[in-house]
Amino acid sequence: MSGVGDSRATRPEPERGAGRRPPLVAPVEALPAEAAIRAQRQIVLPGFGDEAQRRLANAKVLVIGAGGLGCASVPFLAGAGVGRIGLLDDDVVEMSNLHRQTTHRTSDIGRAKVDALAETVLALDPSITVDRHRVRLSATNALDLFEAYDLVLDGSDNFPTRYLTNDAAELTGTPLVWGAILQFSGQVGVAWHRFGPGYRDLFPAPPTPESVLNCAVGGVLPGLCGTIGTLMATEALKLIAGIGEPLIGRVLLYDALAARTREIAVNRDPLAGPITGLVDYEMFCGTTPSSTLPESRGVSAEAFAETLRTGEPSRVLDVRSAEEFAERRVRGAVRLSVDDIETGDIQSLEGMLENGADGPIWVYCERDPRSVRATAALVSQGIDEVRFVRGGISRLASAAPDLIVRGEARARGSDARAEEDA
Repeated sequence: MSGVGDSRATRPEPERGAGRRPPLVAPVEALPAEAAIRAQRQIVLPGFGDEAQRRLANAKVLVIGAGGLGCASVPFLAGAGVGRIGLLDDDVVEMSNLHRQTTHRTSDIGRAKVDALAETVLALDPSITVDRHRVRLSATNALDLFEAYDLVLDGSDNFPTRYLTNDAAELTGTPLVWGAILQFSGQVGVAWHRFGPGYRDLFPAPPTPESVLNCAVGGVLPGLCGTIGTLMATEALKLIAGIGEPLIGRVLLYDALAARTREIAVNRDPLAGPITGLVDYEMFCGTTPSSTLPESRGVSAEAFAETLRTGEPSRVLDVRSAEEFAERRVRGAVRLSVDDIETGDIQSLEGMLENGADGPIWVYCERDPRSVRATAALVSQGIDEVRFVRGGISRLASAAPDLIVRGEARARGSDARAEEDA
């Protein structure tokens, strides 16, 4: 992990001052007449005024993710009068996005998300400059992208991108507003390393891939995206204009079911080493990006169960540990560790799966991460007829408990085969 945490030298203390931070952006000389009319209701706000509005007009904001949080935050940035907005996302609109990504329309299905969201911005205010970055943020492009903007909003949905945005923001000195949502709760924070702690101070190490749910598996309440996304936009406006107290050194937590918010304080980690460079964040988080797989590679647990029940030829591959496999497994499954698959040690795969050798390979793990990694590795090694089961055995145990076998199985490391079930 060269470049991240490889030095234990204490990072310098943040600059300290009372209450407000200085405005992030210098104001333009004057607002066009139409822009002043558009913004009249916020210009009259106490402590805001014409100067703050002119700062917004001069601001350049990069938004990572044109999904639930991006769709919620970007229209408010545009409506407030931010002069230039960059949209970064390599994905396309899908039907399952529409319940929460409400600036996208049914007619946008199959289109690039950045294009659909850019049209929303321009329909709201044609004078705004919109940059469309239809790419995936990576260690090779992050620094150049961040240098081109005054502020970054991170509305991504995965840990590798969150750690990457934090590190790139620290290296470039760029303020970062981040948000996260899942099921019924969300979080918002600000990482401006000149003045306070960052994402790594709150989460020094990423969670294990096996413990991570995503919205596709765990679900998300649609209004939660709006709540967290608009809070992110508000934090961005405060930073740009130099008003209020931004969430620096604080994280706001929102529980939608309880209709409650609470706040936790975050301090600099005195033992954390400085960020000196960017690394492979998929490796750092122990994941393989699911975006490398087309949507068709994933199959719902319900559809998988129906396939097994119809008796269609199938090969079922469990990529969990031997202990997990022994505790419970899908009827007829065999086991091969994801590590062996990724290193190419799969010579015995066909022999292991000789029962139903003519059917597709169905890959599952406890939830999703390892099966995604294994599927991507198998495809890269020329095995095309492979799909992963969304939600893994956790979802399948709820949807089709009759297909789950519990108790000890004969397991011999990576070459273990399940007992034939009577």
